[in-house]
Amino acid sequence: MLFDRYSLGGTELANRVVMAPMTRSRALEHNTPNALMAEYYGQRASAGLIVTEGVSPSPNGLGYARIPGLFNEQHVSGWKKITQAVHDKGGKIFAQLMHTGRVAHQDNLPQGARVVGPCAEICPGDMWVDQSASMQAHTLPHALSEAEIRDVVLEFAHSAQLAIQAGFDGIELHAANGYLLEQFLNPLVNQRSDGYGGVMANRNRFVVEVAHACAQAIGASHVGIRISPQGVFNGTGSFEDLEPQSLSLVHKLSELGLVYLHVVDHSAMGAPPVSMELKTKLRQAFAGTFIAVGGFTAHTAEKALAGHEADLIAFGRPFIANPDLVTRMMTGAALAQPDMGTFYTPGEKGYTDYPSLA
Repeated sequence: MLFDRYSLGGTELANRVVMAPMTRSRALEHNTPNALMAEYYGQRASAGLIVTEGVSPSPNGLGYARIPGLFNEQHVSGWKKITQAVHDKGGKIFAQLMHTGRVAHQDNLPQGARVVGPCAEICPGDMWVDQSASMQAHTLPHALSEAEIRDVVLEFAHSAQLAIQAGFDGIELHAANGYLLEQFLNPLVNQRSDGYGGVMANRNRFVVEVAHACAQAIGASHVGIRISPQGVFNGTGSFEDLEPQSLSLVHKLSELGLVYLHVVDHSAMGAPPVSMELKTKLRQAFAGTFIAVGGFTAHTAEKALAGHEADLIAFGRPFIANPDLVTRMMTGAALAQPDMGTFYTPGEKGYTDYPSLA
């Protein structure tokens, strides 16, 4: 089943393999996509669906060094080269819209931008800053007002429109891994007492509003979302009413008609597992396509598809070192191992120089 064709809300995929979004930090000039990135994504276009690395819909969301944006015409022009490279090889590609929120350092942001979040509480840990060529603590965020939250919703919707202009087949909203959307979802981060905090419905409100605005802007059949129940990245973690809140959120997203739900299980990386019971409930709560990700092999992916645990299976790190991952899985060929030291470094080394099978 993994190599069967699949219709994703009218977007025809050559197979059920998804290339998961992975930050690679190669957008060197003004956070603009470039020819090297077009080569990288083009090499991996045999995936049924590519979901790009996190792409910021706002200058304020460019918290990491060298991550790409999608909020001006220069960005659109750069992304057009990438979507064309993928489409020329028969692939499909969604842009993952990721606002880093408080997971940011001021020196990584362009002039005039600022670090923002649901509350004025610094994210634990540190991050790489090119300006100082060192790891630095995250910057204290500005707590968004309700009026400013509405502006961020509009930024997401505008970025979704620019994604379609750039040739993307759709977008994925990144509501996982402790970035801005999940910062509002998680009460360990969201300490607000207004209409965007406190009870479950208020914590879900921002994500639902962003999803609704993007669906209105480009059509729900072009909007997916990624969530990470039990995720622990960037100061998040489990909380008392996680399951009922997650199910309530997914019901709302399903009512909006979003094309897919992408559920991340980080247990392969040391996080608590998302129970099969919760995954089943989430799948039942969502009417669209269900994408599973988290340590799959070709064998376990087939089992998950056959057991109706998911409709599509996403693979992350295996795609880094294996641009021809689909072919390797089909033939049973050995997989190359990625060089972790080059995951986030500039240049082609560890990016576009992994060979395909002859």
